[in-house]
Amino acid sequence: MCGIVGAVAQRNVVPILLEGLRRLEYRGYDSAGLVTVNGGLTRVRSVGRVASLTEDTKALGVHGHLGIAHTRWATHGAPTEHNAHPHISRNEVAVVHNGIIENHEELREKLKGLGYHFESETDTEVIVHLVHHHYYQNRNLLDAVRQTVTELQGAYAIGVIAKDSPHQLVCARKGSPLIVGMGIEEHFIASDASALLPVTQRLIYLEDGDIADLGLLHANIYNRKGEEITRKVHVSELTADMAELGHYRHYMQKEIHEQPRALTDTLQTAVMGSTLSPALFGPEAEATLSRVKAVTILACGTSYHAGRVAGYWLESIAGIPANVEIASEYRYRDTIPNPDALIVTISQSGETADTLAALQNAIELGHTHTLTICNVPESALTRASKLKFLTRAGPEIGVASTKAFTTQLAALFLLTLVLAKLRGRLNPEQEATYLQALRQLPLQAQEVLKLEPAVEEWARRFANKHHALFLGRGQHYPIALEGALKLKEISYIHAEAYPAGELKHGPLALVDKDMPVVAVAPNDLLLDKLKSNLQEVRARGGELYVFADMETHIREEEGVHVIQLGSHAGPLSPILHTLPLQLLSYHAALQKGTDVDKPRNLAKSVTVE
Repeated sequence: MCGIVGAVAQRNVVPILLEGLRRLEYRGYDSAGLVTVNGGLTRVRSVGRVASLTEDTKALGVHGHLGIAHTRWATHGAPTEHNAHPHISRNEVAVVHNGIIENHEELREKLKGLGYHFESETDTEVIVHLVHHHYYQNRNLLDAVRQTVTELQGAYAIGVIAKDSPHQLVCARKGSPLIVGMGIEEHFIASDASALLPVTQRLIYLEDGDIADLGLLHANIYNRKGEEITRKVHVSELTADMAELGHYRHYMQKEIHEQPRALTDTLQTAVMGSTLSPALFGPEAEATLSRVKAVTILACGTSYHAGRVAGYWLESIAGIPANVEIASEYRYRDTIPNPDALIVTISQSGETADTLAALQNAIELGHTHTLTICNVPESALTRASKLKFLTRAGPEIGVASTKAFTTQLAALFLLTLVLAKLRGRLNPEQEATYLQALRQLPLQAQEVLKLEPAVEEWARRFANKHHALFLGRGQHYPIALEGALKLKEISYIHAEAYPAGELKHGPLALVDKDMPVVAVAPNDLLLDKLKSNLQEVRARGGELYVFADMETHIREEEGVHVIQLGSHAGPLSPILHTLPLQLLSYHAALQKGTDVDKPRNLAKSVTVE
């Protein structure tokens, strides 16, 4: 949620702030704002997109060598200008904030008693007034932030500046990501590395409880105990160009077509040899994975669907019991700890609040075997887990996840094979066969993407639809779930997914000529069962759109539309069947005229509960 950028430099920081916000807009786009120090505090805020803020800022000629900026996904308070960040207290202190302050009502009453007037409905405004209250006592901004964070309950990443400290930027984090960018006689902060790539690739990932005091010539970091410490500087492998749109119409389309490359990069180290190594998951992986007797997967949204597919793989290939949980539910129910279970968390950002909280809950319950599959190095989840696997999808800007999902599936398949090997269920011939299949996967994905024109033609028929039904069986049922999620996320067409065998247990009542039914039809052992289910749809006048493997013998006819993907890919089939469903949702959204990359009410990284 939300995006933060800040800079202290010897040059005008406004272009840096605006470009950073543009790159962070996928995290929130209800409103945007910035404030600079230039003799006093100059603030510009705008409802809507960063482009509007940019126009207003240029019109006003705003500049300064110190500033903070924010793009908002509304939580507390409607998306209005008075709720937009940054927030200012008595024209002396300004704050931007990601997260949720749980005790904001109590603090608001306290601050009103101290004479502070509130202009917004946000929880953030209590932070700026608290900082001002403490700053007013001794005019020390670092100490004021230190005192403030001791009073905050909840999650926060904050950037703070003051009118009387024109070369000082103070920031702090707890539960929400925050990065410090290291320059030459200049320093930066952001909630995501992508915002800083145009100005630096040297990054420090702040830990929970850290406070950083940044100036032109210093970057001092203090831990939760107040001790000055040194955090490792990471040189990002990403470049500014990797997050650019290029010749594609939308980031989602670009990222769909980047999947062959993303799969290649994710799998390359694993499949280049003749055998799989547990060390793919960390130096301690072999000792840890050899001891586990069950797997529990914790994830949200699209990542949860990846986990659901992996549940089938783990039980059928590795022969290990697998339980897949929605992370936001797991921590709020009574669970029976299993010390022999591997806890696997999956997240694109590694900062998903519900998944991180579920992992912490599992650890508190006594689980010691933990593994995170993530696209972002040094994220909170990777730091909290004993083992990790980094997918190499590259920056994913579109809110609806595409390449992150397929690379998560690739990583989970590698985990399945490693566990199968350690459990004596994978002989050398089987291992060689699977490795060869993984090597061929990117090329197969490229071939499936060539079907885009045919899928686009289908999408035109969805433009006037209000509902859709997705069907799959076995390991392809989670792919149907993912297809339905994508369609409703970006086209706003209501879509639901069911195991095809469940049709006659209720959903069949919905089927008529106005509800398209999308079916995932691989040439597997359940094909004949699926064909029977499809006949049930046709008998009720439903119109079928079937993504089928070759040799399924599902024919085009009145009310039955078929796109063939190629030969069946065995257990890797779910990855390939995902791609046309992504294309269908993308082109349906184009037909509906929605904002593909920034769907209403959604944000990319869900860092609040």
